[in-house]
Amino acid sequence: MPMAWADAQRVAYAAGRAATTGAERVALTEADGRTLAEPLVTLTDLPPFPTSSIDGYAVRGAPPWRVLGRVLAGSVAPPLPDEDGVAMEVATGAMVPAGTRAILRTEDSATTADGRVEGTPRAEPEWRVPGDEAARGEELFPAGTAVDPAVIGLAAHCGYDALPVLARPRAAVLVFGDELLTGGLPGNGLVRDALGPALPSWLRRLGAAVGTGVVPGPVKDTLDAHVDAIRAALDSADLICTTGGTMRGPVDHLHPALRELGGDYLINTVAVRPGFPMLVARVPGSDGRDRFLAGLPGNPQSAIVALMSLVAPLLAGLAGRAQPRLPTVTLGAPVRGRGNDTHLALVHVDQENVARPMAHVGSSMLRGLAGASGFAVIPPGTSGEPGSQVHLVPLPLLNGERR
Repeated sequence: MPMAWADAQRVAYAAGRAATTGAERVALTEADGRTLAEPLVTLTDLPPFPTSSIDGYAVRGAPPWRVLGRVLAGSVAPPLPDEDGVAMEVATGAMVPAGTRAILRTEDSATTADGRVEGTPRAEPEWRVPGDEAARGEELFPAGTAVDPAVIGLAAHCGYDALPVLARPRAAVLVFGDELLTGGLPGNGLVRDALGPALPSWLRRLGAAVGTGVVPGPVKDTLDAHVDAIRAALDSADLICTTGGTMRGPVDHLHPALRELGGDYLINTVAVRPGFPMLVARVPGSDGRDRFLAGLPGNPQSAIVALMSLVAPLLAGLAGRAQPRLPTVTLGAPVRGRGNDTHLALVHVDQENVARPMAHVGSSMLRGLAGASGFAVIPPGTSGEPGSQVHLVPLPLLNGERR
């Protein structure tokens, strides 16, 4: 019996999270989009030394003050003498000399005829003390935090040169189908393979590492060819995405291949339209470690439904990230339900967060997908009415475009 769509998402995520890949250290410049494998802990007080917040004069005692020198950012400040009436000019970000009692802002200062400085410091301290932002050893972010540019900047601020992150899941793509062409115009019973060129890019946007070469294939429609192709991919991938062969037709060899390879189904068909004949299985590798195989339908739009339904949460788990929460949108037009199945309806979301169904959304079509923002989720037994709030499965688009 097909698994409920929401349950399938949870099962895929939990399976990935239980099999999270190992950790590695990468340079800060390579850490964006990765997941912290260990807590980010400060290596020193922040700031590590008293730091002037302004341009001015570090002073001791009552005015007027005799200026003894200047401290610029990046230099070590000598201490002020143990006497009153002395000052040191300081720049913003410079170390504050030991013995400073206040900092007088440049704009609040005046110079006397004999070259001394006078003025009234403001009541609020004008420098930052060590530990003002964070104390040494303080946890800033826990393990499992997604690394973004702000986290990278903070890590550099703390003195890190590299970060311990979870390894990026490795993915491979296998395309099944003797009816597929890899170049030229379709015709004479043959159609172009649209998934082989596109899936690696989708997978990279979902956080997987995928080689940059051409996807081999299509794999011949024989059991031996399927077994050999999957077995070879097991050596270099944590996740294999296959296209086609998820039904049980005369040339659908994926299920027999999984039996021969000792595969164990986690999900075998999902109650969702389009794309219900999708699956996720564990397959043992030659080293004894289980890999995952995600079987996507051969029809292009159905394959992307399966990708976003099962592969996206699986990869989030493998990468150690939290399962993304689905945003909500307002339907701007009716969307039909699909009986007892969840309907994932292609929609475009505008700047007002209103979702309208796309045209050209047959399982074998890609025109609607190419202009869509994501899939509106119409739960089983319901239909989408204009003005109603529904969840959206957003496509992993660059900078959230198509709005």
